[in-house]
Amino acid sequence: MSKIKVAVIGLGIIGSTWAQHYATDKHLVASWNRTPKPQLDLKQTDLAGCAAAAQYLQLCLYDADSVRDVLKQLLPHLNARHVVIQSSTIDGESAREFADMVQTTGARYLEAPFTGSKPAAEQRQTVFFLGGDASLVAEVELLLATVSNKRFHIGEPQQATAIKLAMNLQIASMSQALCEGITLARGAEISDDCFFDVLRANVAWSGLAELKEPKLREADYSPQFSVKNLHKDMRLAKKTAKRELPQLERTLQTLAATEAAGHSKEDFISMIRLLED
Repeated sequence: MSKIKVAVIGLGIIGSTWAQHYATDKHLVASWNRTPKPQLDLKQTDLAGCAAAAQYLQLCLYDADSVRDVLKQLLPHLNARHVVIQSSTIDGESAREFADMVQTTGARYLEAPFTGSKPAAEQRQTVFFLGGDASLVAEVELLLATVSNKRFHIGEPQQATAIKLAMNLQIASMSQALCEGITLARGAEISDDCFFDVLRANVAWSGLAELKEPKLREADYSPQFSVKNLHKDMRLAKKTAKRELPQLERTLQTLAATEAAGHSKEDFISMIRLLED
């Protein structure tokens, strides 16, 4: 079997973690970040260098505008040997646009948004939602298995973006309920120990509650996934939805208020701060 050669484009919290895993497993041949990060030993080069070195180019960027800008720079360097794996959270319309852009070069395109914040990425527990041809999904299985524990083939690229946004709506809504629930309990002078003991025995207990329990107990708002990013994703969810979704509208209001209060770079669980002010 020939060596898997991947370049990671975008070295934020998640991209840099994936790149390190790929490097550990001898798959990483290049990486790129808009602002170089010399402190990271991840074979950083320019976009042309990424395309020259790698067959698989995995994008982990902020939004559709960032992806569009990078793809325009990459296109002259793409050919039939390349596969673009697009893992940034974007909308379906943009996914179709980017697939068309890439395919005009002869390269192939796979939409691959994901769920799982920093701890999941560090533990190789990311979950990918894949949109594209079944044969391409099968081809990248070994590569993506390096950084994830589950991969779902959802269907077309735009469907993969929709399921990602649907999952993030679940996370945002459950987080709001968790913040309001613990605030209610604290107001009744119920200890956090009691609140979480009871919650663990309740049908409402979730992986989200388990992940955020330490942060709520300790008022630790260091980002696993930021308010700014979740707010951006919820705006995309509103753009994607074919009707008004009341809970989504409430979530958008809460996230906008949390950003306006100066907490945009903090973990999204800092929305509880609005209830403490």
